[in-house]
Amino acid sequence: MGGAVVLVFVAAGALGAAEEDGQEGVDYATFEASRLRCVIGNNGAKGEHRQCYNGLFRLWSPDQEQTPFVPFYAGWNLEHYFDARPRHDDAKVFFEPRWAPMGFRRVNDRTAELVQPETPFWGVQSRTRFELTDPYYVDMTFRCTAHKALEGGFLGCFWASYINAPDDKSLYFLDAGSTLDRPRWIQFCTQQHDRDSTALPDGDDASVQFIEGRLTLYNSLSTLRYGVPFYYGRVRDMVLIFIFEPSARIRFTHSPSGGGRTAQGDDTNPAWDFQFIVPEVELHREYGFCARLVYKPWVDRADVLAEARRGFEAFTSHEP
Repeated sequence: MGGAVVLVFVAAGALGAAEEDGQEGVDYATFEASRLRCVIGNNGAKGEHRQCYNGLFRLWSPDQEQTPFVPFYAGWNLEHYFDARPRHDDAKVFFEPRWAPMGFRRVNDRTAELVQPETPFWGVQSRTRFELTDPYYVDMTFRCTAHKALEGGFLGCFWASYINAPDDKSLYFLDAGSTLDRPRWIQFCTQQHDRDSTALPDGDDASVQFIEGRLTLYNSLSTLRYGVPFYYGRVRDMVLIFIFEPSARIRFTHSPSGGGRTAQGDDTNPAWDFQFIVPEVELHREYGFCARLVYKPWVDRADVLAEARRGFEAFTSHEP
């Protein structure tokens, strides 16, 4: 897009009926690939989509008009920063990426960028780029820099995806020791929120120790381990596949109820989440990773494995 680019920062206000919509082109915009359309935005509201939920507001496919994300919330919502300290009681600290000012920029018809200056409590500066790629991919590049000392010497970044009333709340990934050529599948569906919530990669040697305190999704660890950095879940006749750059330190997180009650009120919406861990973080140094979201009609597990392979190939050929 030619001409000067104006980056506008919006502070999220209180949730509720008094919310005012953000501005199209300033806080959010719609982007399209050949088999995918989505709204991407910052922490502003848009209709029933509430403030404080940046990321992918909605996804549409010609094969499924209903969005896979809870309409009030979002997918790939940058939600928490954390270190070794117990969960902070102040929601505006615990959910700081949602509350702190965040800019939106429409780079072109397929690319959006979210930029957040150094946040007041955690002191993390971030930049997230979403790019739609044919036929049904959303490619994400994330970069962050810590500017304040962190307890335990590590930085954690956490994303939530609130899933819209799937029949099966489970995530599926490959067990520790298995590969794309010799897969052994694990079903990951936690019993309750904040219980055994996070699966680490096989052989994770990151020095991450939490100070004892209230359990939350990112510090309640499962005994399960994954072998290859991707997972999938099914929503109606579609599949969402989350694929991560192999060199990144990614943890998978699940909640059976993180997305609140279903529209019918008879069940809960799960959250299919992930974390990026930076051990031995150096202040003022940039860190990051790449990821891909696939949203397409469900075929079978062989098709999921094929998409994972394509995602890993794209990471090696793409220079962020």
